[in-house]
Amino acid sequence: MLELGVVEAEQTFNEDAGMAGNVRQEGLYQRVMNALGDSRRDEFLRNAIQAAVNHLDIQDRDAFMYELVDGALGDHYPYPPRCLSYTEKILAQYLQKNCFKDQQLADDVDIFPTEGGTAAMVYIFQELHSAHILYPGDTVVVNSSIFTPYLQIPVLSEYDFHVKTVTTRRSNNWQMTDEQFEELKDPKVKAFFAVNPTNPTARAITPENLQKFKEVLKVNTNLIIITDDVYGTFSPDYQSIFAVAPHNTILVYSFSKLYGATGERLGLICMHKKNVCDRLIYENLLNSHLNELDEERYSIVATDPHKMKFIDRMVADSRAIGLYHTAGLSSPQQIMMDMFSLSNLREPAGDEYVATSRQTVTNRYNEFWNTLGLTADQTLENTHYYTLVDIYRLMSERHGKEFAEYYQDHYNYLDFTYRLAVEFGTVIMDATAFGAEKGNVRVSLANLTTADYHRIAQDMLDLVDEYYEKYQY
Repeated sequence: MLELGVVEAEQTFNEDAGMAGNVRQEGLYQRVMNALGDSRRDEFLRNAIQAAVNHLDIQDRDAFMYELVDGALGDHYPYPPRCLSYTEKILAQYLQKNCFKDQQLADDVDIFPTEGGTAAMVYIFQELHSAHILYPGDTVVVNSSIFTPYLQIPVLSEYDFHVKTVTTRRSNNWQMTDEQFEELKDPKVKAFFAVNPTNPTARAITPENLQKFKEVLKVNTNLIIITDDVYGTFSPDYQSIFAVAPHNTILVYSFSKLYGATGERLGLICMHKKNVCDRLIYENLLNSHLNELDEERYSIVATDPHKMKFIDRMVADSRAIGLYHTAGLSSPQQIMMDMFSLSNLREPAGDEYVATSRQTVTNRYNEFWNTLGLTADQTLENTHYYTLVDIYRLMSERHGKEFAEYYQDHYNYLDFTYRLAVEFGTVIMDATAFGAEKGNVRVSLANLTTADYHRIAQDMLDLVDEYYEKYQY
């Protein structure tokens, strides 16, 4: 798209060599389609454009093509600031296919593309505080084990939330229990944070448990749910919490995992157009003091500040209000998100890529666990993207319970990962930082070859055997 944009722009500004002007919108769609040849690149672009035409109600194809071409050039600030118009429609269709499942929500959502899921998390926490929805001392519940920032950010001094964890167990396939869902019904619980499927336990919430969120919200109607769905595409038949509780849920997604694009920084925040945050803002503004503060804060970017939606406040606050006019993810990054999304929406090629990605991590997972000599979990909810290994269980299965107990009594739980790194050159992560119990380690199945995971497992076994030899003597 960038190359096509350069060619188009050169035609409107040719006074000096190497200079270019604006892209001419009239007739652009047909000019681009005529310019596409038979190369692999051009075939991809043609199919991606056709996927957009098939999935979107595009009335003005020239306007659509202009957004793609001019956006790829990056010669204007993104407009609208929150999200380019066609990009928002494309992303909504991508989420519909991969997160919403049978709940038709694509026409009912607002989307804010962000600098990866990382920025999405930061913006959400900042806005929950800025919008006077969460206050220091408020109780939030975290589904543990979880990606560490969801444990670390809420306790920072600027938020100072009271954090409670509901820890899932291997014995329950890493799913929440009925008792843990009951905890969420307490009106004192203001927010619930989840990574679904989980990091590091790599399990999606079961369909049965998803329905339990509906029961929770009947009691705790103001509960705000933040769900990080970055690994969703690795779970067959996946459905997001957002699909069953759209009015109370803020969805975070990133393209980095499925497309191996962490360096591109491509993430998003998705909210239903009718959501609990907007309602709570309205109710809070009935307080004259907050209404005055709100009017003062946002009057430079909105004529009716009290009508600003939570997601639009997030955009403004992401640029300290004063830089709102230059807010939003860069347009070339948004067009890259279009390309990833439209690649996925192609039929049947998009599904083939997802199936291959799933099978790739599954092959690595199976090789790893088979080498360890432990039974691999093949439940549908297991994404195989990460895996947790209980070192104590591994020791017990290999050399008996007494040996495992001896190791626990005589060694620091970090000794295993330290020696594995120093003596074998194999680095795996201690999982306690994620909220897991001592003795659990996290292995990522995302980056190395299947043969590498055989070696990692064998290194772990060799180290276990070394400990056992010392135990015997």
